[in-house]
Amino acid sequence: MKTTDITITHHQRSICGTFIQPDCTGVFPAVIFSHGYNGSGHDFESIGAFLAENNIASFCYDFCGGSVNARSSMPTTDMTIFTEKEDLHSVFQYVKGLNSIQSENIFLFGGSQGGLVSALTTEELLDEVRGLILLFPAMCIADDWNKHFQSECDIPEVHEFWGMQLGKNFFMSLRGFDVFQNIGVYQRNVQIVYGSDDPVVPLSYMEKLTTIYPHAKLDIFPHEGHGFTDEGNQKLAEITLAFIHQNKISAK
Repeated sequence: MKTTDITITHHQRSICGTFIQPDCTGVFPAVIFSHGYNGSGHDFESIGAFLAENNIASFCYDFCGGSVNARSSMPTTDMTIFTEKEDLHSVFQYVKGLNSIQSENIFLFGGSQGGLVSALTTEELLDEVRGLILLFPAMCIADDWNKHFQSECDIPEVHEFWGMQLGKNFFMSLRGFDVFQNIGVYQRNVQIVYGSDDPVVPLSYMEKLTTIYPHAKLDIFPHEGHGFTDEGNQKLAEITLAFIHQNKISAK
């Protein structure tokens, strides 16, 4: 495989990521990987390498302000779900414009918070996205934080959570936001992968997703949590590859 470090500038900030492509020359399907809260694009590079061995390209990037270790610019206190959505839009347009990519075969893959962001972004891109893969997507984020901070007066200027500082606007932007009212128009196939022992995202949110999307499949991995074992990750890679093969169309 071949890897290239990429920087994409938008909204006066910079996204850093790694483009992974097969060794051979050609035009390939592509997967855009969006990481979870305080994660990194590096989290999915092993799956990207597996896909490259099967003639599929990947772009693994860091959300701006999405992690204390993010290569991308912007303080974590300026990040919101909606700034991450802007990031993903910009990444999508960049990948779509690459000469080595089949623009009609671009898939989105999002894990945890990145799954929520990928789902919301797909609702705006619609048929530009060939298929959507959601790994334990954190569709509960708005509900959880609105319960935690029951009134706007309760929201501090800065709140530390899981080793990362969030700014007030992260929580304010979620006030009154209903995730399920903002997804479900997307008509193409959605693959959801979830661990039976996930302590972060309740199973009920995954089950509801299968009723919201007209064409969704839920695979539950026994004894896996919010973050998979090596065995679970290998199975995830194989499901991802199969999903792409089943849903890609012949290049024009």
